[in-house]
Amino acid sequence: MSRDERPPAPAGGFFPPEALARRRERVIGRLEEDGGVLVLPAAPTRVRSRDVEYRYRPDSELFYLTGFIEPEAVAVLRPGDEARFVLFVRPRDEKAEVWTGPRIGPEAAAAAFGADAAHPMAELEEKLPALLGGASRIYFRLGRGDRVEGLVLEALARARLRGQRTGTGPRGVLDPGLLLDDLRLVKDEHEIRAIRQAAGITLAAFPTALGRARPGAGEWEVEAAFDAALRQAGAFGPAFPTIVASGPNAGVLHYVANARRIEAGDLVLIDGGAEVAFYAADVSRTVPVDKRFTPEQRAVCDLVLEAYRQAIARAVPGEAMDSVQRAGLETLVRGLVELGALGGSVDEIIEQKTHERYVPHRISHWLGLDVHDVGDYAVGGEPRRLAPGMVLTVEPGLYFPPDAREGTARYAGIGVRIEDDVLITEDQCEVLTGALPVEPDEVTALVGD
Repeated sequence: MSRDERPPAPAGGFFPPEALARRRERVIGRLEEDGGVLVLPAAPTRVRSRDVEYRYRPDSELFYLTGFIEPEAVAVLRPGDEARFVLFVRPRDEKAEVWTGPRIGPEAAAAAFGADAAHPMAELEEKLPALLGGASRIYFRLGRGDRVEGLVLEALARARLRGQRTGTGPRGVLDPGLLLDDLRLVKDEHEIRAIRQAAGITLAAFPTALGRARPGAGEWEVEAAFDAALRQAGAFGPAFPTIVASGPNAGVLHYVANARRIEAGDLVLIDGGAEVAFYAADVSRTVPVDKRFTPEQRAVCDLVLEAYRQAIARAVPGEAMDSVQRAGLETLVRGLVELGALGGSVDEIIEQKTHERYVPHRISHWLGLDVHDVGDYAVGGEPRRLAPGMVLTVEPGLYFPPDAREGTARYAGIGVRIEDDVLITEDQCEVLTGALPVEPDEVTALVGD
């Protein structure tokens, strides 16, 4: 590849420049209302060990507004007549590009990403203070501890010293989520297309992985089959570390070691998803490795499936997000009472949170650029209402500790989760991953012989 060629972007084709420009204009409109300026640095590169880096994944907020995917960059959005969108990027560097690949450089960045101006990162210290100087507040995520944060804090310090005399300069730093979270919560057609493709790739990978699940197989073998299927189908990779949890490992919610050898009689919980154009899918299924359930395993699976159905039924426009959570949770708690795991009324158990020993996570979360995507579940003290374009998971789970005693001893070590991705449409919902069976007997048929 010559220096003037560019590799295909992982998000290429999904987000046309005009769609990104519309997002920026909505944010700049908000900035005009409150006199703010938005500063979005790129995600840092992460070192795995010594001089070996993890594969780079761009910052979600920066990508959402610009489409820019290189490290060592800063975007500034501000109201005004000129330089409303400014990019600072790495310069071209022939020696560095031999090692890590072509860079776009500031000369080409403005035209390629629709910026009013683009500068080398070396000019950030010189130019950023002027870009911040006229703002009354800065939207910036604190806690990075890097030179960009230092410049933002210096701007605040200058305003504190000089602001009383001039009445100008930033007086506070606010979370960028105040501007971006609600925008990101409702997906546009381009985002839905990316999530839909990620969902389709994920569905195709599950039969491959389940086909490798058999007594004696390593959890890592099933993981490798799943991840390879994602990459072969065109995904950027897994949206999160793939979980293959057999036997008692299913009770570890974010189990990613995948280091146990699967044993006869185990349930195997697989939780994984593709990432396409940096948008995630997130799907879980739980199967008996012997292709048949024990009565106790089947009772737990049936209970989780009923909770799944009740939650899906509430995932419609106008319904409160909390209703999805409540419908699934009440079903699980009622079942736990029937199984003898809990005593008391459903409402009392939920209020006292005694169910959390068996139901430790939410029934649902938002899905998008982040697998646990942004967006508050309540607004102004009231549960958020679902609206067309929102994407969420429905994932009830039930987990019995290995040391379960008394009435639940026969369920000890059983962990079950069922999860699908749901798009809220104009009048109902679409289960984007619904082509993968949830009926216990149907999904079990996919397990390897």
